[in-house]
Amino acid sequence: MENKSLAAFYITLSQILLGIISFAFILYIGRDIIVPLVFSFIFAILLNPLVNFLNRIGINHVVSIFIALITSIIIVGGILFLISSQASMFSESFPQLKEKFTIILSQAIQWVSEKFNVSTPKINTWLANFKSSSLDKGSAVIGQTLTTVSSTLVVLFLIPVYIFMILFYKPLLLDFIAQLFPKNRHKTVVEVLGQTKTLIQSYLAGLLIEAVIMTILNSTALLIIGIQYAILLGIIGAILNVIPYIGGLIAIGLTMLVAFATKSPTAALWVLIAHMLVQFIDNHYIVPYIVASRVKINALISIIVVLIGGALWGVPGMFLSIPLTAIIKVIFDHIDGLKPFGFLLGDTMPPIGKNIFKFGNQVIEDKTKT
Repeated sequence: MENKSLAAFYITLSQILLGIISFAFILYIGRDIIVPLVFSFIFAILLNPLVNFLNRIGINHVVSIFIALITSIIIVGGILFLISSQASMFSESFPQLKEKFTIILSQAIQWVSEKFNVSTPKINTWLANFKSSSLDKGSAVIGQTLTTVSSTLVVLFLIPVYIFMILFYKPLLLDFIAQLFPKNRHKTVVEVLGQTKTLIQSYLAGLLIEAVIMTILNSTALLIIGIQYAILLGIIGAILNVIPYIGGLIAIGLTMLVAFATKSPTAALWVLIAHMLVQFIDNHYIVPYIVASRVKINALISIIVVLIGGALWGVPGMFLSIPLTAIIKVIFDHIDGLKPFGFLLGDTMPPIGKNIFKFGNQVIEDKTKT
C-alpha cells in the first residue's frame, strides 16, 4: 500500500512538473503574441474607469473608448517626446563621450599592464581581436535590430487596437467568464475580478506617481552634482526603477559610468551616494505607501519572478512579472487547495517561534526563536 501511495505521489509530481515546463514553453514561444495582449488587458483595465465615467455623462460607448485611447496616447507621446529631445542632446555630444571613453580605456590598459605585469601589446591585440569578432557579427546584429524595431512598431500599432477591442467587448468577456463557472461560484469570481481590477489600477497609478517622484529626485540630485544629461538620466533611472531591485542597480551603473566619463571619479562616487539616498527614500517611504499598498509580494518571490519574466519575455517580462504574480496570488487566495501557495507569495511573516508542525498530540516548534 505504501509503495502504491509513493508511486502515485511521483506520478502526480511528474505531471505537475511536466505541466509547468509545457506552460513555460508556450509562454516563451508565444511571447510575440502573448506580451502585447497582456499589456493591452492591463492598460484596458487602467482606462476602464475613464470610459465608464464618459458613459455615465451620456457619451456614446465607442466615442468614450476613442477619447480614453487618444488621451492616453497623447500622454505617452508627450513623455516619449521629452525623452527623445533629451536623447538628441546626448547624441550630439556622443563623439566627445567616445573620445573620453577612449582616453579612459587607454589609462585602464596602462594600469592593468603595470599592476598585473601584462604587456600593453598583448592587451591591445586582445582588444583588436574582440573588435574584429564584433564587426564580423555586425550584419547579424543590424538585421536583428531592424527586425526588433519593425516588430516593436507592429506591437505599438496593435496594442491600441487590442485595448479598443477589449474595452468594446468587455460585456462579452465578462459573460464568457461567468459561463465558465457554476452560479454558486459567481460570488468568488466577482471578488477575484474586483480585487484584480483594483490591484492593477492602484498598482499602475502608484508606479506612475513613483516614476514622477523618482524622476524629480534623480534629476535634482544629478543637477546638484553637475552631471550632464541629468534630466535624461533621471527619467531613465525612474523607468528602470520599475523593475524591482535589478532596474535600480542598472540605473546606478549607467549614471556612474556617464559621470565617470564626463566629469571625474569623484563625481561618480557622489552619484553613487546620491542614488543610495534616493533609493533609501524610495524603499522606505515611496514604495510602502504608494506602490506596495496593494501588491503584497515578498522580496524573495519578487526577485525570482523578475528573473523568470526576463528569461521568458525579456525586459517586458520584467515589467509584467510583479502585477501578474499579484494577480496569481489573488486567485490562489480564493481557492482552498491553493491558499498555501498564495501565502508563500505574500509578505505576511509568521511570528518567530510559532508552533508550525503539528501531528497528533505532538508539536514540532520552530527552532529559529532565540
